[in-house]
This record gives sequence, structure tokens and C-alpha cells, in this order.
Amino acid sequence: MKYKKFIYLKTALFIALITINTSCERDLSEDAVFATNSNTGEIFTDSPIGLGTDFYFPFLGSKLTAWTVDDNEGYESQSSMRFDVPNANDPEGNYAGAIFRVDGNGRDLTGYDALTFWAKASQGVVIGEIGFGQDFFDNKYQANVANVSFSTNWVKYIIPIPDPSKLIDERGLFWYSAGTQNTGGLGYVFWIDDLKFEKLGTLGSPRPSVFNGEESSYQTFIGTDGILDSSSTVTFNLVNGLNQTVIAAPSYFNWMSSETSSVYIDETGFYNAIATGEAVITATLAGVEAQGSLTTTVLGEFDFAPYPTQDAGNVISIFSDAYSNVPVDFYNGYWEPFQTTLSADFAINGDNILNYTNFNFVGNQFANPTIDASDMSYLHVDMFIPEFPSFFDFLITVVDFGADGVDGGGDDTRQQMFVTASDVEAGVWNSFELPLTLTNRSNIGLIIYENINFATLRNFYLDNIYFYKE
Repeated sequence: MKYKKFIYLKTALFIALITINTSCERDLSEDAVFATNSNTGEIFTDSPIGLGTDFYFPFLGSKLTAWTVDDNEGYESQSSMRFDVPNANDPEGNYAGAIFRVDGNGRDLTGYDALTFWAKASQGVVIGEIGFGQDFFDNKYQANVANVSFSTNWVKYIIPIPDPSKLIDERGLFWYSAGTQNTGGLGYVFWIDDLKFEKLGTLGSPRPSVFNGEESSYQTFIGTDGILDSSSTVTFNLVNGLNQTVIAAPSYFNWMSSETSSVYIDETGFYNAIATGEAVITATLAGVEAQGSLTTTVLGEFDFAPYPTQDAGNVISIFSDAYSNVPVDFYNGYWEPFQTTLSADFAINGDNILNYTNFNFVGNQFANPTIDASDMSYLHVDMFIPEFPSFFDFLITVVDFGADGVDGGGDDTRQQMFVTASDVEAGVWNSFELPLTLTNRSNIGLIIYENINFATLRNFYLDNIYFYKE
């Protein structure tokens, strides 16, 4: 998409130069007015405002018909946006989620400081995520709040804009994601009204944070690139005295590297490891220094995992660049409240690697749909441990969701595969060929990795995770 925009820009400049050169005797008037984006703040008041005709785009796996306009319910009005969150076993989608994107030019939102709306629900519920800035293109200025509590009464909600000066051309005006994790799988309804961007002028000074607000460290290799931080946030104090923390895309921040010859980081937070060395990565937001930093050490050239030799027809791949992978829900679900594992995944020359840091346990879930591994004989996993821990005891668990295809549905079965210190070596790739002994394995949906017996492994890489038959 950036390439296309560049081509359009070059074309526009070329036409402009021709126009100027062939009309050199006519100067622009001092009163000339250049076209600007709309600065309309309203998104929905009784009906969608200025969104065009094609503006609602559901997320993959969500119920496509979850959103409607309700003409019998509204906050001090006749209508509102109605969201019907489906039951967890609804065949048309097990959650509700979508973006509202302007069908046309983006809006100039630099004159506002918050997205606000009134909302209520059919029962007390917690909505997973609500925000703005997703456009299904770059999602460059995505922002959202998580775990928003709705009651059965109309309440006003405020989502501060991390840095309004960035939003000069924003098409992604609203997005939401709501499931039934807190309702035992049962669906419900919620309504949103008077959805708009406002200039409140009452928000406290922003308190930005990167890398979880900590002074962290990270080791990588020459040729790696990607987003170093997916945990950047900004906290504002609201007029009611409460704090509101917004999860903010890295593009809101201005990133700095103390040693650009070793690690270069651009305006979007995307880094490139160029040469062996060490660099401290910091950031500011709207001129305010963000709490937290990352000392990045580039070790040298990366040693790749052995290239798989199994025939693709005999493989069901979960994560590998050698095969076509099945649809995966996540490689790190960030299970609360006990998981500490973070992801620092990277790619070198198109070869993707899973990197787990601060490890205690983590899961790879592929439940939409589950996979039928009835004919498969083994699970293959390649594992690299940079430094051997003081105590190593590792468990891999394969979970079959049973006939209902639902995790925790009452008919799940598991197979535990133990890896001990004698099975691994630090500084090299260790390839595991783990026999599958599950009696039922037609609905496998999850692989879990975990430290057991108080093991101290904290950092490792995974590649080439797949089931296969000989």
C-alpha cells in the first residue's frame, strides 16, 4: 500500500510540474484555498454520519450481522447502534467485532482530544476492546481501551486520543470486539449512542509508557526486523479523577536509538538490526518522555533451524515457512492472570521465528477450525535456547477439544510430552519428534508449552511446529 501511495504521489507531482511549467505566467492567488479533509467529529447520532455507503467491516470469525440501528432505543434520542453479541457456539460467528471505516477520504481529527459515547447493555458485561484507528490498511494510529464495563444504565465513556496531532487523515473512526468470556458463553446486547470525537479540554497531561514501563533488555541478530514494543500505552487523568489507560499504536510515539549504526528504528516503531552492537531504545509522545526503555543487543548472524524434509502431503503445519500453515487464533494468547510470557517474534530474510521471553507458560491455539490429526503420528518442534537456565524441566501438552470442538467443553483430552535437561543443548537448534498417543485426535486445537517443577527457562525460540505422518 505504501508503494502504491508513492506512485500516486509521483504522478501528482509530475502533473503539477507540467501545469506550473506550462502556466508560468499565472501565479497562485494569495486567496487560494487548498482542499482539506473533513473535520466532522460526529460518527453516529440517530444514524451514521458522513461514513458513506460501505463502512462496516466485521472481523474474521465474528458474526456478520451483529450490528444494526435500533430505532426503539437511544440515549435522549430515538435511535442508537445495537450490537448483538452471539452465543459462543453460534455457527455464524462466536463473537461480535468490526471496524467502522469512512468510505472516502479520511477525517482531520487534530482538533479533538477524545472519542466519546454513551452506552448501556442488556446486563452487566465487560466488553473486550473498544477504540479507533483500525482501517484494515496500516492501522497506523490504532488506539483502544480494554475490558470496558457496561451496566444496564446509560453511561458516558471517554477514550483519550494519545496524540491528536497525528490524526490528519484518519479513516478508522471506531472499532469494537466483544465476546462471551465473562458470561459463560451466553450472548447479550449492548447499545452505543452519540458516538463522536470531542474537544473536552479536561484531560490531564499524558503519561506515556513503552516496554511495560520497565528498563528491559533484548537479544537479537543481524538482519532481524519488526515491532519491538506491542505494549505501548498512554494514561490520562479524567475530570472525574479516574485514570484511563489507552493502548496506543507505536506510530503515536517518536522512537530513538542510542546507536543507529547497530539498531535503526523508524517513526512507526519498526526496527532493523544492522550490525553487532548494543543500542538503547527510548520514546517520547507529544514531547513527553515515555517511561521504559529497551537495551537491544545484536549478537551477530543467526543460525536457522534445520529445513524440514517431510513431504507437504504428510504434514499439518502450525508454524513453519516450509509449509502452508493452518489458520491459527494466536501463538501467544496472553492468558490472564498468571501468564508472564511475552512475545518478541522476529523474521530474518523472510524466515519467521517465535521468540518467547519472560517465560512461564504459553499456548498456540488453532480452534477455528480445530484440526483432524487422526492420521498423524508425530508432533515436530524445533527449539533454540540461547542460554541454558539454572534448572530446565519443560512440558508440551497437546489438547483435543472433543466432539463439541470447544476448549473446556467437558470432553477434552490431553497428551503430555516431557522434555528434560538431557534432551536439550543451549546455543543450537534442538529438534523434537514427539509420538502422538492421544486416542482421540480429530479435534486438536491447542499446544501448550510450560515450565514445570519451578524450572527457570525464560527465553527461547521455536520454529517448524507441525504434525506429520511417516
